[in-house]
Amino acid sequence: QAELVESGGGLVQPGGSLRLSCKASGFFLDDYALAWFRRAPGKEREGVSCISRDDGRVYYRDDVKGRFTISRDKAEKTVFLQMNSLKPEDTATYYCAIDSDCNDHYLHPERRTSWGQGTQVTVAS
Repeated sequence: QAELVESGGGLVQPGGSLRLSCKASGFFLDDYALAWFRRAPGKEREGVSCISRDDGRVYYRDDVKGRFTISRDKAEKTVFLQMNSLKPEDTATYYCAIDSDCNDHYLHPERRTSWGQGTQVTVAS
């Protein structure tokens, strides 16, 4: 059964760091781009970052550039999101999902109908 499982969330103070993991099982993750999304209470789900399938191109939304880093560990079938200098506005449930080439669900998350459980990130003092 193909599955992506998010982990690594938690409660952190402003300015702190977290590393989220997205572990794949049941399929070959290297065949896909992988995107991170988040959904804050009362807001729409938004794309946060995406890493391409082949050449490692990475994309970030403007308000996380310079703070978040996406990376892929092919041997571990895992994609990571390193989040530094966290702000209260980063508080959300974070989800990962495959994408064709960071130009479909990453840009239009409303097109995706199924999501994993996500991992909660709370930034508060």
